[in-house]
Amino acid sequence: MSERDRWQTRFGAPGYLFGKEPNAFLAAQAHRLRGLRTAFTVADGEGRNGVWLAEQGLDVLAIDFSPAALAKAEALAKERGVRLRTEVADVTTWRWPPDAFDVVVAIFAQVVLPAERTAFFNNLKRALKPGGLLIMQGYRPEQINYRTGGPPEAERMYTRELLETTFGDLSELEIREHDSVINEGTAHVGMSALIDLVGRK
Repeated sequence: MSERDRWQTRFGAPGYLFGKEPNAFLAAQAHRLRGLRTAFTVADGEGRNGVWLAEQGLDVLAIDFSPAALAKAEALAKERGVRLRTEVADVTTWRWPPDAFDVVVAIFAQVVLPAERTAFFNNLKRALKPGGLLIMQGYRPEQINYRTGGPPEAERMYTRELLETTFGDLSELEIREHDSVINEGTAHVGMSALIDLVGRK
């Protein structure tokens, strides 16, 4: 089964795999969003983060390569009474618009292979307007020991060294490593090895 088919199957099941509430780290950044207009959520799945950003008054584009996920995202937006633009896209082949968004959000977007990661990270920065905000959260390799979510391969996960090397050209760069309990639907539950990043282009 291909990666796309695997996610289609997971997202095609009833309910919301990661829940309907936004990622806690993203929600904690609400104060940074004041005055911003446009947001882009990468690998947004069933839309919990994109819909929350729309609730903050942002014009949001959410992409994912699963049509089943984005159908749920659109349903969630309708349920919450907000507008969410969606597009089925593979992050490795999508034409990333330059200098397009005030904020780019990549929460647990550990969907690319290590060989594709540099291009993916560069595209995250490329899509930001000058002065734009990048918000990321991912798993560290230690997550393999917890088995509470994320990819099964440690090489897909993030380290401080990796993020500092790739995003060192951002200003106001903040990176935090921590082990915390998360509760996101049925797929992310329990103690988790996390790494958070916030920076400006």
